[in-house]
Amino acid sequence: MRWIKASKDDRTFYGLVEGDRVAEVEGSPFAEYQRSGRMHDLKTIKIEVPVIPPTFYCVGFNYTEHIMKVAARTGQPPNLPTQPDVGQRTNNALIAHGESVIIPHDATDAVQYEGELVAVIGKKAKHLSEEDALSCVLGYTIGNDVSERSWQKSDRTLWRAKSPDTWKPMGPWIETDVDLDALETIVRVNGQETTRFRTNAMLFGVAKYISTITRYITLYPGDVIWMGTDGASPNLKAGDVVDVEITGIGNLVNPFVAEVGG
Repeated sequence: MRWIKASKDDRTFYGLVEGDRVAEVEGSPFAEYQRSGRMHDLKTIKIEVPVIPPTFYCVGFNYTEHIMKVAARTGQPPNLPTQPDVGQRTNNALIAHGESVIIPHDATDAVQYEGELVAVIGKKAKHLSEEDALSCVLGYTIGNDVSERSWQKSDRTLWRAKSPDTWKPMGPWIETDVDLDALETIVRVNGQETTRFRTNAMLFGVAKYISTITRYITLYPGDVIWMGTDGASPNLKAGDVVDVEITGIGNLVNPFVAEVGG
């Protein structure tokens, strides 16, 4: 099942993607729903962010190659994590498939993408074992964790390096039928492939993170967990278009533009 949030004719609604058509529903994937009987061509609707999460969780340093490349770039010895550590981001940064990432006028040229798998929580969860952890997952979507590397090095927190407005594209929909081991993440800039990796080749997988989080924090329907990235990104500039594909889920495509004014 593929859930989409969309707008058309000044209405926003959830629907089910069926080929190149969308079956509109009354309700949402996080509660009761029923088909409304209204159908739309996918190309005639505006795709929205699939969910605005109650809490926006994120994972850092969850792939070995990414850690090695960061260490090489910063001149630090590589330090693989020994436990799953969890951070948070801000909802102001979320934008939908097709919307523009705005590069602030004072950003350096070290603006980069991070193509990530996103787990979307479907029901309230607390104290889940790793074996049962995936029972609370509704499905998965795609995220682009845009980052400014010089700010990431200089700021004591990641507030500016990770969460400016528009810096967290997410979408285009939520796919519920996912085989994690079969997924591959492929990122293209202006149509040219720049990154490819096995999506589930994580140091700590989705189940481990959910089990760790729910030991201390209750997860709620609509919460999202961004699962980190592998490899390294080229520096991006205004005019670039980034396409994050996760096989079996879809493509998240966003242009990058320069800030006007500010």
